[in-house]
Amino acid sequence: MTVQALTATSQVITVSLKKNVIANYLGQGWRALLGLVFIPLYIRYLGIEAYGLIAIFAVLQTWLALVEMGMMPALSREMARFTGGAHDAQSIRDLLRTIELIDIGIAGAIALSVWAASGWLASNWLRPENLSVGVAAEAFAVMGAITGLRFIENIYLSSIVGLQRQVLQNAIISIMATVRALGAVGVLAWVSPTIKAFFLWQGLSSLITVAVLAVAVYTTLPSCPKPAKFSLSAFRGMWHFSAGMAAISFLTVLLTQVDKILLARLLTLEGFAHYALAGVMSGALYMLISPITSVYYPRFTELATRGDTVALRASYHQCAQIVTVLMGAAAVVLMLFSDIVLRLWTGDPALARQVAPLLAVLALGTLFNGLMMTPYHLQLAHGWTTLEIKIDIVSVAVLVPTVLWVVPKYGAIGAAWVWVALNASSLMIVIPLMHKFLLTTEKWHWYGQDVAIPLAATGATVLLCRALMPDDLGKLGTFSVIFLSSVCALGIGALSAPTVRHQISLLVQRSISAVVMRAVKAR
Repeated sequence: MTVQALTATSQVITVSLKKNVIANYLGQGWRALLGLVFIPLYIRYLGIEAYGLIAIFAVLQTWLALVEMGMMPALSREMARFTGGAHDAQSIRDLLRTIELIDIGIAGAIALSVWAASGWLASNWLRPENLSVGVAAEAFAVMGAITGLRFIENIYLSSIVGLQRQVLQNAIISIMATVRALGAVGVLAWVSPTIKAFFLWQGLSSLITVAVLAVAVYTTLPSCPKPAKFSLSAFRGMWHFSAGMAAISFLTVLLTQVDKILLARLLTLEGFAHYALAGVMSGALYMLISPITSVYYPRFTELATRGDTVALRASYHQCAQIVTVLMGAAAVVLMLFSDIVLRLWTGDPALARQVAPLLAVLALGTLFNGLMMTPYHLQLAHGWTTLEIKIDIVSVAVLVPTVLWVVPKYGAIGAAWVWVALNASSLMIVIPLMHKFLLTTEKWHWYGQDVAIPLAATGATVLLCRALMPDDLGKLGTFSVIFLSSVCALGIGALSAPTVRHQISLLVQRSISAVVMRAVKAR
């Protein structure tokens, strides 16, 4: 990059942006830690089959979120545009009230539909071996109510993200996630070690979370002279983008969840739980980059709205390099240390051996998918959804028959490799197409400096650490090696990414200057 570009890059992250990034990391990191720590406890109290129902619940939430018709990302975008001056207080409150009323109706329909279908889902979709169909049906009925509440939660979460108030968002969600996780273990340990009790507690926690988030959003928005009202005109203003996002959401769910739907039907519930466990661990990689992309997306939107191409270009490469460094280091560690990580996490060597191959492959596919997040958010910031829709249509047309053919022959590992192939294809196809229209001179910069160089440096570092790792180190020694490998990979990756390296250099210079100034004053 030129000196001018580096200077522009150094000015991209404002104080507010830094606070939001830090808040996202603290909040999402804490929630990821809660999930990883408590999953082995859930398996211990409930058994691996019941944990499979918890994994089914996650899939169910993803599929039923499709009925939001793209309104949540559209609402987040409109809130970001409000910060850029595209809305006044009255119009944004009217839009929020409109989305609330529509989504509350949808949430009620979701709860009733899942309750009505609970018996069929338990007896015809799943293949439990130890859990009774009645227990599974009760769990599905409660899942429907929780899914409706989580659906309403997303209204307020999307609003806070769009308003770039991630500090507030993470404070609320982290506190409630802690209450939800600790309370679940307390219920299982001291009240009832059943899957129904687990889900009932989740429902109560979600009800409280909805109330707290709603208060937070309405106190954050500026007041207006008239009460907020339902407004079709406000909804029509975001309908085009919302419709595009609905199509993308539908296709994305097919791409990311159809393997789980088929595996839940084709495998035993225990076998599906193994795949889901690997999916949870590989999915935790998103926790490393979503604090970054969730902050940069409204920033991209604001800069695109203002037409500030210089700042947008600098922000784009900065985000892309941070994503590559963070996700690349963790993904390669999971790929090369998968068996060891699972053994340390679950404390079950037999379970670790069964899940490790799945984790290694899914981590690779998740890495490829994560690298596409920055270009994807750049498209959304410009209101451009058609490219993603077309690519996803082609991908789904290939994915569904491929999975139907691969899973019966090769099982879960075959589905994992299909996930890798799809995301690798996107890297090769989407980037050239996108950069024909957006930031047209930046394609090779993204491939080379943003992705290839830091990823190669990270991979070589972890591969060397794995090769040099001694045997029989014990738990503490093994954990220490993995931790040091991760730190080394992160450091080498950061130094090999030009924009990140420049930011580190500035930080070091400022720190040295501050120390010198304090020393001078002390004299």
